Amino acid sequence: MDGVAPIGVVGTGYVGLVTAVCFAHLGHRVVCMDVDEAKIAGLRSGRLPIYEPGLDKLIDDTTERLSFTTSYDELLEGCHILFIAVDTPPSASGDADLSRVQRATREIARRGGERLMVMKSTVPVGTGERVTADFTGLGVSQIAYVSNPEFLREGAAIQDFLEPDRIVIGSFRPEDGDVVEALYRGIDAEVVRTSVATAEMIKYASNAFLATKISFINEIANVCEQVGADVREVARGMGLDHRIGPHFLQAGIGYGGSCFPKDVQALKQLAGNSGYHFQLLTAVLEVNALQKRRVVTKLKQRLGRLHGKKVALLGLTFKPNTDDLREAASIVLAARLQGEGARVSAHDPMIPAGEHPSFPGVAIVDDPLEALSDADAAVLVTEWPEYGRLDWGAAAAVMRRPLLIDGRNFLDPDVVAASGLEYDGIGLGDAEPPAWPA
Repeated sequence: MDGVAPIGVVGTGYVGLVTAVCFAHLGHRVVCMDVDEAKIAGLRSGRLPIYEPGLDKLIDDTTERLSFTTSYDELLEGCHILFIAVDTPPSASGDADLSRVQRATREIARRGGERLMVMKSTVPVGTGERVTADFTGLGVSQIAYVSNPEFLREGAAIQDFLEPDRIVIGSFRPEDGDVVEALYRGIDAEVVRTSVATAEMIKYASNAFLATKISFINEIANVCEQVGADVREVARGMGLDHRIGPHFLQAGIGYGGSCFPKDVQALKQLAGNSGYHFQLLTAVLEVNALQKRRVVTKLKQRLGRLHGKKVALLGLTFKPNTDDLREAASIVLAARLQGEGARVSAHDPMIPAGEHPSFPGVAIVDDPLEALSDADAAVLVTEWPEYGRLDWGAAAAVMRRPLLIDGRNFLDPDVVAASGLEYDGIGLGDAEPPAWPA
């Protein structure tokens, strides 16, 4: 495919960089553009702005088909197919902030030329209509628009791109969708061809449903603690039903990351703007926020007042195999513990020791045993494999009180207890079941 005009990708974050590198892996030439000069300079010299397993090797393997620029003019010189993969963070109102999308689309439009614009960024339903209307207002008629939402999990993004469950393509004209579908030749997956608005909704509905499953099993876990049931076995029994499935039934301290929190909020806001009150998503958001507080409650039940106590957090990123801290449970948890007067130490394999702007006043160290030293309790926040291999006997020996709250039900309670620690998980039936009515 080297003789074919290159694909352009605007934005070199998780979605943009993985998209660009995977298209290069499929044989396309790809030009990556970002307005962040430091990020592009780093990429040109081999420094990645994100951590994603396998991405560095894939870039090395495709380096002859990848180029990087900060110039829209250079990007548009040879690229007619342009993927928009810029950030859409939540605004103060809860809506998706489309300022970066608007800036990118207008920069492309004002330079003219016949283009096919493909939206990878997660955008609210109706964005495609608004962007094309904006083009009309600018007197631009040669830019076609296609919605091609991403479904990438951080930590498994390459696999998700190359071995997806589905490829969703929404277009105003069938021929534009045909062009985008052809780019994925070589990937064996069902292609869902639909309208632009429907493609936009598929993305939001998918993330909202997965978040709902997480909040649901967390509610079940909270009830399990009251009635003496084990949420792990409950989830296993539920997941064997093919109508339910086993995925996203892992009880814990709630979801985080760059997608679920903002997408659930944005869909709720979109519904509200349309005159519909999405009650279910309101509950999903509330449950997720409250789940983090339950960890603090567990600590207070065991330790009493937390003022002056030392609590160690094991894991800071929102999930393992990423360095992403966006909407991480650890940020809320650290702040709440400090608000109770506790001293907080922390360790994470991907977060360097020292001060971190997301964790003011938290002592982040390079060794989990150092974080645990003299601690009154530890909370396992992120299920990094390193903690599964930790010498918990050594951990118990260095702690003032060997208490562990496993916020992900990641560890074997019997193994931890045999190492000399008090173990408390999420939804493991710690409470006595209620008495049978007389």
